[in-house]
Amino acid sequence: MTRIDVFEMERMQSLHWHEVEYDLSESGVRALSLRELLGKGADEVLDVALAYPLSEGSQSSREAIATWYPGASLENVTMVNGGSEANYLVLWSLLEPGDRLAFEVPNYLQGVAIGRAVGEGSDTFPLARTDDRWALDVDALERAVTPRTKAVMLCNPNNPTGAVLTEAEMDDVVRVADRVGAWIVADEIYRGAEVETDDTTPTFWGRYDRVVVTSGLSKAFAMPGLRVGWVVAPPEVIRSVWEHHDYTTLTPGMLSDRLTAVALAPERRDRILARTRSIIRENLPPVRAWIDQHSEAVRAVSPVAGAIVYVGYDLRAASAELVDRIRREQSVLLVPGAMFGFERPAADGFRIGFGFDHEETIKALERVSAYLTA
Repeated sequence: MTRIDVFEMERMQSLHWHEVEYDLSESGVRALSLRELLGKGADEVLDVALAYPLSEGSQSSREAIATWYPGASLENVTMVNGGSEANYLVLWSLLEPGDRLAFEVPNYLQGVAIGRAVGEGSDTFPLARTDDRWALDVDALERAVTPRTKAVMLCNPNNPTGAVLTEAEMDDVVRVADRVGAWIVADEIYRGAEVETDDTTPTFWGRYDRVVVTSGLSKAFAMPGLRVGWVVAPPEVIRSVWEHHDYTTLTPGMLSDRLTAVALAPERRDRILARTRSIIRENLPPVRAWIDQHSEAVRAVSPVAGAIVYVGYDLRAASAELVDRIRREQSVLLVPGAMFGFERPAADGFRIGFGFDHEETIKALERVSAYLTA
């Protein structure tokens, strides 16, 4: 029997997010309603027959997804249920016994466990915190990628830091992967949620002939309840992912498929992303002010994209211990740095999600304030 590590962050959130008074563990923004998405056409969904959709997603939905990736076409896209399933199916399709995965940290740690369960193992390379940004450690990337590396996986924009790689750093990832013929698996689910610009974060798609992009509607598109994910890849990878999908959820949901075509139509897509960016831009300043107010105890690099910020601290308590105590005593849920693959001292921190009501976020953070003493 193949064993896989317990996904500690997802277990924690699944157990506690609905029990706490304040949930700051979520990394998206306030969800769209059907009426917001469809406007006056909301009643049209009542006529959708709840039959099986195409297992790869309808042509209209896949064509709409492809428009967001320059040079992509229908044969480069398949739909699945959420970004997590996209990541799982891609790694299951690419990795074989004896293969290794090079994995960026900090990150959503799903890939590390899959690399161990499906391949031979996972080797990590970090983003390193500088005074004003999180930068790719190129030397560590070089060490992590060996002739046995089948894939290099990263999250850009990054979770939990909100960092975005520079064009030069993206070129370094391509160069190092190409040296050994490895695939690049780019989780781009926060792309479109930029903080200070309306220019969308550059995609890895089209930079290299062995690129696979995973994404979905959960984060930048504010529709996590649809459970829509997708894979953009060369046709041979798409075929393999589709075949593996036959063993998991088989198809997307019919309503989710139909609504994906609506949401990804370019004009509506731009309106949805503008809404997401406006929420982030309204909600981030009070969080920054709270961080500045406690600058003797905490530090943070402002995110470039995403409704998330990683806050480091100088306390004796390890992050999992501190976050659990705050949850039990103050009914506030954060995500500890240790659950993103950080090693100490960088693991001494937590991720704050600020994509919902900013007044409620600050009320929650005031409860955290009492714990920011040595």
